[in-house]
Amino acid sequence: MKVIEHLDKAKNPLISFEIIPPPRGKSVQDIVDIVKAVGPYNPSWIAVTSHSSSAYYNEVENGLLKRRTYKKRPGTIGICGIIQNRFKIDTIAHILCSGFTKEETEDALIELNFLGIDNVLALRGDTPNYEKSVSKDRSVNIHASDLVQQISNLKNGIYMDELVDATPLDICVGVAGYPEKHFEAPSLKEDIKFLKKKLDAGADYVTTQMFFDNSKYLSFIKKCQDGGISAPIIPGLKVLKDAKQLQTIPSNFHIDFPDALVEEVTANPQHVEDIGVEWCVKQCQELLEKNVPTLHFYIMNDTQQVLKVIGKLRL
Repeated sequence: MKVIEHLDKAKNPLISFEIIPPPRGKSVQDIVDIVKAVGPYNPSWIAVTSHSSSAYYNEVENGLLKRRTYKKRPGTIGICGIIQNRFKIDTIAHILCSGFTKEETEDALIELNFLGIDNVLALRGDTPNYEKSVSKDRSVNIHASDLVQQISNLKNGIYMDELVDATPLDICVGVAGYPEKHFEAPSLKEDIKFLKKKLDAGADYVTTQMFFDNSKYLSFIKKCQDGGISAPIIPGLKVLKDAKQLQTIPSNFHIDFPDALVEEVTANPQHVEDIGVEWCVKQCQELLEKNVPTLHFYIMNDTQQVLKVIGKLRL
């Protein structure tokens, strides 16, 4: 079932998760164990991140350096197939602009369709650390709105090769929103204009970047509505696990922590896990009072903290 259908049919608040594929060389059993752990909580869907290739350099003969490219975390499509077809939980495959041509994107969407997966999250993605050459007969999506437009074309049976009587792909498209604005946007107002452009191109709903201050999410909702956005906006949540994340999360995701949370962690560093759980529980309770459509948890690869939160909510 599509995300938008889950939202339309929901009589109670939904729960969903986002996970990341295991690093190259690790077993998919890690993912299976995560899904088994969250399965009893009846998630409406599980999103699986995608990662473009990176480059590194090896020294070869005569002191010369040779560039090699590799994908640190492959397997998004395969993992979506395992979860959806083995565990009967709907999945969302992340689809990226960065590092992929339009032709590769079309192939990925066709494969997802063959697997019965009809939910994707369209993202620009992080810029690769190398320049990928693209042949003259291929093209790329520059912005997430371009990617959404390509997917919308496929929903209308419009393929890259102008196929005759091509079967339209039935796809539900999500996009990302940033309550504290995307770090490259000049202002939140402009960022919301970019978000509306993605929705106007055919996206069905929005999932936000993680936030730890509900007032920023609620303000973002209001500003989106004022900007003409009526699509569902799903709040993205993460549980603080250790004191180091006070530095790593803002650095990696360009968000701020509330002063009260920082002060509590700083004063009680030995109790960070408990503080993180209680803070997220309070966030969830307040959001549920505001009738959010879903609580979407960024698990990454650790379920323990998130399941403590859900257990305390008694949904």
